Amino acid sequence: MAKIAPLCAALAAASLTACAGLSADVHTVSASGADRNVTLQGEQTYSLARTQSQDDSAGHPQAEKLLRDELAKHGFVDTAGKPAHYLLSIAYSTRPASIGIGGKDCVAADCGAGSDGLGALLFGREYQHALTLRFFDYASGTERYKVSAVFMDRDADPLHALPLLVKTALAKLPFDAPDDWRVKLSIDKTSGVPNVEAMKPLHR
Repeated sequence: MAKIAPLCAALAAASLTACAGLSADVHTVSASGADRNVTLQGEQTYSLARTQSQDDSAGHPQAEKLLRDELAKHGFVDTAGKPAHYLLSIAYSTRPASIGIGGKDCVAADCGAGSDGLGALLFGREYQHALTLRFFDYASGTERYKVSAVFMDRDADPLHALPLLVKTALAKLPFDAPDDWRVKLSIDKTSGVPNVEAMKPLHR
């Protein structure tokens, strides 16, 4: 979490945005088109599912702690591996991405050596950070709710953006229709903790 504070300085130095002007995008899916207001009804207990790579990762406990702390604010309780109402899976990733001079999105595998444009030359390569949370019914295995958050900056550390991504993905639980939202955030200059300032639906 302490890595968020340097993010502000880096963004300001790059003249990309102010700390009060950060934003991240959210995409949500409810089970079988169910009403968002009933998607996560029932006992608010969950157990975290882990992949083998997450078990082996030294940084993954940090991601789980961030998630537990934020879910607790919504009344959700981790049963620490015991049977619960929901089984919750976490997936997060960081990949190089950039926007070329023509304004077209460009993922690393599809980009030429010079496709990062002037911004990359001045400030470094841009990265896309993504977090996906999936709530499954513990008894039946049916997926009840899925939310993904995406954030762009110039820090390649996968853990660096997690506080902001977790705050974004859980800004509402669940998000109302439509499926896509933009969340504006600010970073507390003392603690480095991200705070939600506003949310607006994106009609695509």
